[in-house]
Amino acid sequence: MSAQQPGSNTYLEQVVAQQAVLEDDLKGRRAPMPVPGAPGAVPPPPGPLAKRERALGRGAGDGTGPGPVDVRITGFWRWKNVLVPPNAFVVHTRRGRAEPLHIGLGVSFRFNPSTDSFIVVPGATQTILINAYCICRELQGVLVQGYVQWIIQDFGTAYRKLDFGDADDPMRLVNLQLREQAEAAIKDKVSTMGVRDVLSDKQPIIEELTARLRAVAEGEDNSDQGLGLRIVTVQIKEAVVSSSRLWENLQKPYRAQQGQVARLAELEAEEVVGQREMAAARTKESQRLDHERELAELRAAGDARLFEAEAAEKLRRTRREHDDAREVAELETETTRHALRMERERHAEEAETGRLRIERDHELARLRLEGELALAESRARSRHEQALLDLEREAAAAALENDRTPAALQARLIASLPEIMARLPKPDELRAVTVNGADQTSVAGLVTQLTAVIGALRAAADGSVSTGSRPAGT
Repeated sequence: MSAQQPGSNTYLEQVVAQQAVLEDDLKGRRAPMPVPGAPGAVPPPPGPLAKRERALGRGAGDGTGPGPVDVRITGFWRWKNVLVPPNAFVVHTRRGRAEPLHIGLGVSFRFNPSTDSFIVVPGATQTILINAYCICRELQGVLVQGYVQWIIQDFGTAYRKLDFGDADDPMRLVNLQLREQAEAAIKDKVSTMGVRDVLSDKQPIIEELTARLRAVAEGEDNSDQGLGLRIVTVQIKEAVVSSSRLWENLQKPYRAQQGQVARLAELEAEEVVGQREMAAARTKESQRLDHERELAELRAAGDARLFEAEAAEKLRRTRREHDDAREVAELETETTRHALRMERERHAEEAETGRLRIERDHELARLRLEGELALAESRARSRHEQALLDLEREAAAAALENDRTPAALQARLIASLPEIMARLPKPDELRAVTVNGADQTSVAGLVTQLTAVIGALRAAADGSVSTGSRPAGT
């Protein structure tokens, strides 16, 4: 289904389309007359016989079959016979006569194409299918489907008031007119009814439609105002709500009610089944309890016999254990006595051994003390002798030092000069001291120079700064 455009009226468009189709159907189906001289135009065959053949739905000499009624025409030229089926109405008229020559059901006759004319109409029951799009009292769309069956009752009246001139289907226009009248009657009736009334009770629609169609087709009170037709039956097959949502809403109460009934039935069935199940469970539980009680009694009897046997066995074991314990106690007493005796003997031996060990330790301590005293005396003598040796060595060294020559002293002093210079502070300035009159090669001269250098360094270290150097003598 295509989406509806906003603001469009589908029902109005449908009504307009149906009206256009109706107007087209109400127009007689007439074949267009060919224009003489037009391309492809076929001129009609001359003569009244060809016209009659066209009226009967035949082609001129083309061998096509007849229309909806199987009418046979035999003979040639003016001496023809028209054979009408028994279930077809026919009207035979002749030029210059006010009344038909033949009229009735299944009447055959002689036919002169130059002066005569006739129409043949089926006499069987006609069925009209109806699809009426209606608006009910609640302004909701409802589609009513039905059918009407009718038959020709008085063909003498019907052929004068109705149009049976369609060669292809003589009943087409009559069925179309009756269908439109039926749809109008259904729409008028449905507009005064509610949706539920239309869906639940279709008898008012049938009665209204029957009354209106019979008033039109048969006339009122058997008057001659009818169409010569008789309404056989009127039936409404179905009524459908156009809106699917409305249709679902109309079905919801009944469905809910039926669901409620079904649910209640299920609950009742479940209740009955539950009661039966509980009764069966209760019976089963009672049987189980009885069975368990019997088993418990049997177990109790067995346990009692087992307890008595175990008690007798325990009593026998207890007596046996008591006897064994008494024997063990006697053995333990004897063993204890023997152990005490052995312990006393062991203690006496240990006391004697301790006394001997103490005496031995005293003797060892005395001997150790004597040895230590002797070692101390020996060490004292050794230290004394070593001290004497050291004194003698120092005296020898002092004598040797005193006996050392100036050259040796000078060499020793020279050897210690780097160490002396490393320990002296760094002077801020260098002062040269020249000692004249001293022999620099002699020890006295060298000592004099060293003394002068050391004095200069001490003066520089004490902060006495000299502005110039003056020689000691010239």
